[in-house]
Amino acid sequence: MLSLGPLQLYIAGDTEDIPEMRTLRDIDIAFVPMNLPYTMTVEQAASAVLAFKPGVVYPYHYRGSDTAAFARLVGDAAGVEVRLRDWYQLGD
Repeated sequence: MLSLGPLQLYIAGDTEDIPEMRTLRDIDIAFVPMNLPYTMTVEQAASAVLAFKPGVVYPYHYRGSDTAAFARLVGDAAGVEVRLRDWYQLGD
């Protein structure tokens, strides 16, 4: 986790759905990976995000994962804004 002025950012790195992630609080922006076999499934990533409820979440490292399904699973009802970006086009 890092602080950038008043913002609290969480960059999960290549990780699974670990208990420590689920206990995070007051995260403004989170970056959560979902790419098997190295990180989480779409369902695991969504479940983890719903547990700690950041203000905004960016899924990344998602090659082959259904980001639209992630957005549906997190949904607006959780109060988490899902921002989908073309992660793999950013470097081009």
